[in-house]
Amino acid sequence: MAVNCLIDGPHDGQPVVLSGSLGSDLRMWEPQAAALAAAGYRVLRCDHRGHGKSPVPRGPYSMAHLGADVLTLLDRLDIAQAHFVGLSLGGMVCMWLAQHTPQRLSTLTLCCTSAELGPPSSWSDRAHLVRTQGTQSVSSTVVQRWFTPQWRAANPARTRYYERMVSGTPAEGYASCCTAIQTMDIAAGLSSITAPTLVIAGAQDPATPPPHGQRIASSIPLARFETISPAAHLASAELPDTVNDLILGHLKHNS
Repeated sequence: MAVNCLIDGPHDGQPVVLSGSLGSDLRMWEPQAAALAAAGYRVLRCDHRGHGKSPVPRGPYSMAHLGADVLTLLDRLDIAQAHFVGLSLGGMVCMWLAQHTPQRLSTLTLCCTSAELGPPSSWSDRAHLVRTQGTQSVSSTVVQRWFTPQWRAANPARTRYYERMVSGTPAEGYASCCTAIQTMDIAAGLSSITAPTLVIAGAQDPATPPPHGQRIASSIPLARFETISPAAHLASAELPDTVNDLILGHLKHNS
């Protein structure tokens, strides 16, 4: 499937794929795209299927579907290997790719994500809610988990911006990606990941708390783990400069 993608930076730069959170679109990566492009990287921001401006096929979806969409994009752009940065759902997709197509990854950066996020019933319940009542029914709750209370209080306009981002996500796409998270099977394969890996956790993240990141980092050979604060689930937007510095340091060290 041809998913929507926006490319920044020089054409001859090392490619970096940015893969985002459930309920987001490629705009969530604006701070990182700007910093990476300024550093000379070719930045690919992608909308998952069912999100943003990508097609919305009927679900359910799986990690294999979402991963294959990324590979199709890279093949279309004639990119053999790239740095991968994923947050939340995007991190899960990146871990699937790292296990199934290791030759396509130069490095791996995983932010605010998990290799096993249950209970399964929570995802089927959320999918049912969104299919019956729309993504606007969860947008406020989602954004409360994306950012700390202090950030939301200091940034009311940006809070509403992200709520509109979630509520603008097609219900079928959101619900079908809930199923992809519910049915993913990537935890057992973490030890097979060979890409140099950085794992970043937000200290105040209620969705994927730091122990989820610690588990990933302890399972991937030679992975590095960092906790940043104050940051909840969308740490890339709450502490963009800190996240940018970590990503750039990781890429430069392993380029």
